[in-house]
Amino acid sequence: MAKIIILGGCGAVGSVAVKTLAAQANHAQIIIGDINQQRAKEIILTAGCNNLSFTHVNAEHPESIEQAIAGSDLVVNCIGPFYKTVKTILEQVIAQKINYVDVCDDVDVTLEILNWHEKAKNAGITALIGMGSSPGATNILAKFAADHLLDETEAIDIFHAHGGEPVEGEGVIGHRFHCMSIDIPMFLEGKLKYVKFFEPDGRALRTTFDFPALGRDIPVYPYPHPEQVTIPRYIPLSQVTNRGTVLPDAYYTLTKDVCKAGLSSREPVMVKGQPVIPYDFAMAYIIRERERILKETHFGAQRGCCSVVATGQKDGKYRQYRFHMASQSEALGEGTGIPAAIGALLMQQEKITEKGVLPPEGCVNPLDFIDLITKVMDLDKKDKNSHDEFSGVLVQQIDENGNIEVIDI
Repeated sequence: MAKIIILGGCGAVGSVAVKTLAAQANHAQIIIGDINQQRAKEIILTAGCNNLSFTHVNAEHPESIEQAIAGSDLVVNCIGPFYKTVKTILEQVIAQKINYVDVCDDVDVTLEILNWHEKAKNAGITALIGMGSSPGATNILAKFAADHLLDETEAIDIFHAHGGEPVEGEGVIGHRFHCMSIDIPMFLEGKLKYVKFFEPDGRALRTTFDFPALGRDIPVYPYPHPEQVTIPRYIPLSQVTNRGTVLPDAYYTLTKDVCKAGLSSREPVMVKGQPVIPYDFAMAYIIRERERILKETHFGAQRGCCSVVATGQKDGKYRQYRFHMASQSEALGEGTGIPAAIGALLMQQEKITEKGVLPPEGCVNPLDFIDLITKVMDLDKKDKNSHDEFSGVLVQQIDENGNIEVIDI
């Protein structure tokens, strides 16, 4: 029996991956690798599957990771923030020659681990990285559009938004600070360029986007995700951009204002004779204010949407395809955890065979992904008629005259 361990299996993303795999991989042993044993017991109890178990893992200790993954056939890594954890985990995976899937969305560390391609290849393993929503499903849908819908692809533009999750902790907010502070890659005019979130070049990329299930004219901002550096390696085009936000907009605006003011710093500041770390104050303040903003805006249940816009030529004419992946009630966890589980299932079915460290568009057949995720999510049963209430996958085709048609892929 195959042995699959999900590191971070108690988290918002990891728990969805666990439940999806437990329901689909009937002939596999699914292990929740996490530090939270009580939460793992709850997941195992509610899942109602007899192929689930738990093992304790502390991601800060390499020896704990080494022991937890020993003897596994596949490691699914959902422990973020990935710029802190992924290299340690992947190093152990390569050393033990175990196939691997993660949902790493940090572009800086993605560039580093892509350089481990030969090391993983020599170990005879496949390390599928960034197999979540964005990156992940976005990369695969971009490849699908380029391979099957367009004769020439000119641009891939990615937009994502989510909000209303029951809890946002320091790790999530700290990662947001990280994304606003590093150089952000964008593939523009056929070249990889870097912009800064708060500088004019970054502000110039801010725009609005219409998201099914979320609303129209939602402000989105430059995001440092890996698609901008990996997609141009596999699809000839001139532009790849990535923009997103967290809802409500007032909450995201607060977060970016706090970061811009320098309160993400961990350097102590003396206040009335006492050292105060700005980062600690910022965390407490943002978490408190988030609850106020959610209540005042009557935001309601959590929800999210990730959209891929593929623009190019078909039969010599302008054509654009918009893929919208909307989720209600689960938002971030569902949108990211299910693609990770699909990647693991495809690997177990031996439909992903190329060795090395690879992004989704480098080793996943888009048709295999679409076929499997359609079955897992019952997408054929989703109602696509309501733009505002839709949950599932919606595909729109826009012609040279601006006519919009909903199509079935």
